[in-house]
Amino acid sequence: MIDFEKMGGLVPAIVQDANTKTVLMLGYMNEEAYNKTLEIKKVTFWSRSRNELWTKGETSGNWLNLVDIKVDCDNDALLVKAIPEGPTCHKGTDTCWGEVNEKNPLLFLTELQDFINRRHEEMPEGSYTTSLFKDGLNRMAQKVGEEALELVIEACNGTNERMIYEGSDMLYHLIVLLTSKGLRIEDLAKELIERHDPGWKKH
Repeated sequence: MIDFEKMGGLVPAIVQDANTKTVLMLGYMNEEAYNKTLEIKKVTFWSRSRNELWTKGETSGNWLNLVDIKVDCDNDALLVKAIPEGPTCHKGTDTCWGEVNEKNPLLFLTELQDFINRRHEEMPEGSYTTSLFKDGLNRMAQKVGEEALELVIEACNGTNERMIYEGSDMLYHLIVLLTSKGLRIEDLAKELIERHDPGWKKH
């Protein structure tokens, strides 16, 4: 239950891009704005200066399309996850802090990992990933080795474009191999985080 009365009928609403995780803006909602946001699926605030409801984008076309709303532990602040259409700030910037709202490509690795997990669970016919799982551990490990060798060849005698292509192949097959062992690409990231600690000692 959101405590709208705690601060005179309004609660702060922090808006975050659901995809990039970038904080876009801060607004305020009363109960009416909150309910309208849920109803029309576009983020709506209470304007303290105009003393009225305003749906972000209703004049500019730069909507904030609702994905989710979470209430904090004290029930007096909201985290609104949305997908923006165009810049969020009235000054024309992506965020109200002047930051560029770009998705970190590394976040896609988690999406890819989740996709490969679904392939492993569902094993749809006609999927290359499914065929790798069916071929077994030795074949999956062999593919990682083959792709790693092709990466080395391109690094030594090829172009950067081809090196990126072969490196992507290797990374994909590595994620498939990890998945077959009940692991995730994040497990490698955690290991690298530990190694980055000055106190880390090689096993």
